[in-house]
Amino acid sequence: MKRLWMVVGLIVVTALLVVSCTALPAPPVAQAPAPIAAEPKVEPTAAPAVEPTAVPVVEPTAAPAPEPTAAPVEEEIPRGTLFSVKTDAAPTLDGVGDEAAWVNAPMSMFEVAKGANMGESVINIQSLYSDEMVYFLLSWADPTQSFVRSPWVKQADGKWAKLKDPDDKGGDNNLYYEDKMAFIWTIDNSIPKFERTGCNTACHIKGKDAEVKPYGNKYTEEGTGDIWHWKSVRTLNQLDDQYLDSTQWSADTPNAGRHSDPKDGGGYVDNQTEDKTMPMWMGPADAPKDGAPGYILDDEKLPFDDSLFVAGDMVPGIVKSAFTGDRGDISAGWVYADGKWILEIGRALVTGSEFDVQFSDLTQPYYFGMSVFDNTQVRHAFMQRPATLIFK
Repeated sequence: MKRLWMVVGLIVVTALLVVSCTALPAPPVAQAPAPIAAEPKVEPTAAPAVEPTAVPVVEPTAAPAPEPTAAPVEEEIPRGTLFSVKTDAAPTLDGVGDEAAWVNAPMSMFEVAKGANMGESVINIQSLYSDEMVYFLLSWADPTQSFVRSPWVKQADGKWAKLKDPDDKGGDNNLYYEDKMAFIWTIDNSIPKFERTGCNTACHIKGKDAEVKPYGNKYTEEGTGDIWHWKSVRTLNQLDDQYLDSTQWSADTPNAGRHSDPKDGGGYVDNQTEDKTMPMWMGPADAPKDGAPGYILDDEKLPFDDSLFVAGDMVPGIVKSAFTGDRGDISAGWVYADGKWILEIGRALVTGSEFDVQFSDLTQPYYFGMSVFDNTQVRHAFMQRPATLIFK
């Protein structure tokens, strides 16, 4: 019996071992609830191609500069200074001054005063230069165009006489003359103190000879100056190129220190016979008989025919042509309009003449003075201080 129970126990233990070594089935896994109204799976597709609307590829660039909030400030011109600016296009010297180059040339204004017939005035001036030339454009107010420069007038008795200023006691005509303008430059800075006092160092110094020149005589104490003298009646498309030195007045040197540059030909002469009693020449047949325009062109002059004139008729007292040679190396053109003169000037930077200022070093300043004559021979309005030309 005991043996039987031992066999039964062995069988039970064996059964339990078998059960423990056999994999038990996994417990049931809760199923996820079915999705509600599950949407069908949509396969992703590429978005429909859109034709490009010509959007260019922009390369990166620097950020644009901000818009200016004010007009650019122009360079201030120091008092008493004239800037000359470079140009590639030469202006036409006709007195109009309408070339584009002048728009870029800064304008300076210089006061002139103490002149007969005009008092004070202002000269507006601009300057340009090229590789070979320097140019100036000037204008100033003048209420009258003066061209009745001592013309001949036929008298009631048939004789001829020149119109004269009754107060002229010698080289001092302030009544029957012409409008003029002049520059003076110190040559090689040879006139002492010119850069500080300008033409006051040279203009009409009065001395013991004042009785023969009521306005004094023009000469320097030392040094030489270059004079550019525009004469509205006597010059022809030019300025009269002259110079000034220290020669004082004498009977043999009536012009004192003022001289003309040498010339090869041309210029102006008095229209008079050898005995100085009547005109030598007359203008073309259609020329006016009121003294206008103040001159007779040399290439238009005709032998004088007294029978063509009656009492009161006028004949110009000047016959003129263009200078040739050193005296004629300053070209010019001018216009009188709306109560003012407009004058354009051109000259070579370097002329090589000993009587001329040479603009040979454009890094250096050049000192000058200006004067304006309103129907007067010598009593001009002038600058109280010198001006300085600077090439930019």
